[in-house]
Amino acid sequence: MKIQAAVARQTGQLAYETLDLDAPRANEILVRVVATGICHTDLSAINQVLPARLPMVPGHEGAGIVEAVGADVTKVQVGDHVVMTYDYCDDCRACHDHDYTYCHHSVERCFLGDRPDGSTTLTDADHKTVHGSFFGQSSLATYALCYDRNVVKVRKDAPLELLGPLACGIQTGAGAVFNALDVTDKTDFAVFGAGAVGLSAIMAAHVAKAPIIIAVDISDERLALAKELGATHTFNPKNGDALEFIHGITDGGVLRALDTSGVPAVMQQALASTAPRGTCGWLAGVDPKLEVPINPTFLLTGRSVKGIIEGESHDAQAFISKLVDLYLDGKFPFDTLCKFYDMDDLDQAMADGKSGKTIKPIVRFGAV
Repeated sequence: MKIQAAVARQTGQLAYETLDLDAPRANEILVRVVATGICHTDLSAINQVLPARLPMVPGHEGAGIVEAVGADVTKVQVGDHVVMTYDYCDDCRACHDHDYTYCHHSVERCFLGDRPDGSTTLTDADHKTVHGSFFGQSSLATYALCYDRNVVKVRKDAPLELLGPLACGIQTGAGAVFNALDVTDKTDFAVFGAGAVGLSAIMAAHVAKAPIIIAVDISDERLALAKELGATHTFNPKNGDALEFIHGITDGGVLRALDTSGVPAVMQQALASTAPRGTCGWLAGVDPKLEVPINPTFLLTGRSVKGIIEGESHDAQAFISKLVDLYLDGKFPFDTLCKFYDMDDLDQAMADGKSGKTIKPIVRFGAV
């Protein structure tokens, strides 16, 4: 079928093209995309992806309505409202243990743009290949193909065009708090970076009733929003020493800390903010060659560093449904992070996401 999709043919550039999308195979689901969130992973993909993987259609925070299902699909049916999230192999040791965010083959399933058998879902007007399985969806398009394993059925009384970011950025921050770091009413918490991921973590920590919730960022505007969303304290490093501030209001540091920046000095600072027995989460995508020094003596007091992918949302159906319920109950107002852009304003949405002008851009492709 003919679709409109945002194609990256050169690094750093996206343009809409008319493409041919395959009919769904037995294990695939055709979704009419209503809206798709823009994530920094999309920006990284089109700016840093290997030239051999271009042309490619990015997009991995898609929300839409099921148009057709393959013969083996049982999770959803035509007409269901869905969110599309990360893909995984379902056949490695991590997947056998149901730790799907740590799939051993997540790079192949999410970043190379092919089906598991190496075929592609998209071709252009010249019948040439366009890589179209980014995160098992490539949802910066009017239609997308996904799978039972990475589709999440959502309530029809929820605003579908808003829900796409729950598939990655929002679930990453919230999941880091609820799942990976197990923040509770007995664990104080600090987050370094108040973007979409960091602010989602703050909202989750507020839901978890963390007694102290500290937001650290160099933007006073972001810190003010963090305070509105549940931070009990905020600090701008431009005004002094963040560690001194944190240690001054806690008993030797926080029990849980989270870095969302991926900046080595900030990653070290987030770890240094923890008290004995504390845990610091690192989750930002960074250059694989990056090395961040850690003093082993500092860890001997029971401190630890934990890498986190997708907020350890191993059961995405249950976790995204939980976030939708919290939103509709008025307890998780992630809509305050979002701004909608029309389909033709894709370039502006990407630019605003890259600059930080908009915390979470969402591109709309059609009505619900």
